[in-house]
Amino acid sequence: MNLEKEQDWEMRPGGMLVQMRENGDGFDDFNGGAFYKIKVSYGPKFLDFTIPCKSTFGDLKKLLAQETGLEPEDQRLFFRGREKDDTETLTMAGLKDNSKLLLMERPASKERKMEEARKNDEILKAYEAIAKVRTEVDKLSQKVSSLQTSVNSGIKVDEKEFIILTELLMVQLLKLDTIEAEGEPKAQRKTEVRRVQGYVDLLDSLKTRNANPFGDQGNTVAVTTNWETFDSGVGSLTPPSTSSSSKSTEDWERFE
Repeated sequence: MNLEKEQDWEMRPGGMLVQMRENGDGFDDFNGGAFYKIKVSYGPKFLDFTIPCKSTFGDLKKLLAQETGLEPEDQRLFFRGREKDDTETLTMAGLKDNSKLLLMERPASKERKMEEARKNDEILKAYEAIAKVRTEVDKLSQKVSSLQTSVNSGIKVDEKEFIILTELLMVQLLKLDTIEAEGEPKAQRKTEVRRVQGYVDLLDSLKTRNANPFGDQGNTVAVTTNWETFDSGVGSLTPPSTSSSSKSTEDWERFE
């Protein structure tokens, strides 16, 4: 009875677990075998890989993406001064054990990353600029509330207070207008603009009330006066004359 031979396993360089070959197969002999141990130069670093000889350069790029974070489509692999196609195998390109390759990033990828970095920088600056304006408006809003309390209490306020505070708010409005923003920062800027405009409108209303604190009361008195005149004089401002009454009395006396 033939017993099936138990298969042995061994760990290859790079951490790959494979079946152990029979004696004479030369599994450790990379020149005759299934794997290449290669070095890839990327910037100031050298990356070591153990990869099957039948792998393509596209397969190698996938491994490089895990190590570098650079997507395969953004990679350029060079061997012996020539850029290699993704479909070409390592064996076809003439790679051997301990061969060296050069990895470079495509210019389009660099430009895209630079553009993304620029946009992120602009967004960050917009956030910071809006935050500074918001802090200043918060301080000015407290002064607006103080003036509103005074006017509502009937306290006379110097007109310069309204003018100066309005001008300070307009300065913040101009600052918001100079901030270039897209997306969420743009929405925040719009909200802050409306907030400042609301305070300016409120100050304008308070200024009018402060200049004429009894304006509404005067209208009430005028209406009351008209109604009193209507009751006693039938729409006339001249009180009823007593001469007609006297004359009537005289006529009755004559009649008798």
